[in-house]
Amino acid sequence: MKKKNVILFILAAVFVALSYVNSSTDIIPQAKAFQFALNAVFIVAGFYLLIKGADTFVASASKIALKFNVPQIVIGLTIVAFGTSLPEAAVSIKGAASGNSGISVGNVIGSNILNILLILGVASCIAALPIKKNTFRIEIPFVIFITVLLLVLGMMGDELSRLDGVILLVLMAIFMIYLIYTAKKGEADDGDETTLSEKDKLPILFLLVVIGAACIVISADVTVDAASYIASELGMSTRLIGLTIVAFGTSLPELVTSSVAAKQGKTDIAIGNIVGSNIFNILFVVGTSAVILPIGFERAFIKDAIVAIAAAVILFVCVCNKDKKLKRTGGIFMLLCYAGYFTYLLMS
Repeated sequence: MKKKNVILFILAAVFVALSYVNSSTDIIPQAKAFQFALNAVFIVAGFYLLIKGADTFVASASKIALKFNVPQIVIGLTIVAFGTSLPEAAVSIKGAASGNSGISVGNVIGSNILNILLILGVASCIAALPIKKNTFRIEIPFVIFITVLLLVLGMMGDELSRLDGVILLVLMAIFMIYLIYTAKKGEADDGDETTLSEKDKLPILFLLVVIGAACIVISADVTVDAASYIASELGMSTRLIGLTIVAFGTSLPELVTSSVAAKQGKTDIAIGNIVGSNIFNILFVVGTSAVILPIGFERAFIKDAIVAIAAAVILFVCVCNKDKKLKRTGGIFMLLCYAGYFTYLLMS
């Protein structure tokens, strides 16, 4: 880890620790303005530690698997694939456990809308994004299907029950079988392979896995609590916070990596990665959260889920051209759609 990253990691850890001190004692000034600013810092620190913790967990767990001669394809389709959704999973589970279903569901729906309309919109304005045949024919329609399913399940009983969670996890298992099948046929997206160095000793890797997992759990706790505080102080619903601030924070890595990849001309897997992320968000994140603890589904989420469905349909329509690419005009349209949706959220 670079020196700059180490310093940022330590600073984030200090602020996260400070949040626990703030919530359990009166040592820190309790003035509203100061507490508001402090909780805003806690959110930023929490997101940073959450993302870095997930990266550390995934990288270390992948290397441990490689040391035990687990094939690269299995590592990529399990540890790495699930690991990319760990920030969303941690925040959603914490939100459900603390009774903040608005953050739990809003994080997932908001991330999926943001992933398509904002992230792919920005990336396609930098460079045209080609789409693979399987992504176009199978994965985008599948995203539309499971988002409709999420909406229907949520509307039935105004919650996502443990049975609903099981249904989503069964679909996740089916999707994993599909991924393994396409990978064996050589049709899956090419990802970065895990490599080992002389410094990668098993005791150190196991320690890093524990540290990464601890960072995920603790930072998710801090992020949700701080976001809930800010929502209450501003008179905003936790749904709105989940759909905007929390969704943006957990999707920040995808925004950065997609934009950088587009600048470097590495555009061939951008759409596939985002679509895959959206599938994991619904099936793995919501499914796991609902199995652990049933999640309340506010009626206001009906409109947001419809927007998420519309976003996937817009993506499908925008790549329905001779070149099978998401071009700048499509990207600009998607950005305008997100701007309109964001304005609607703020006004409502």
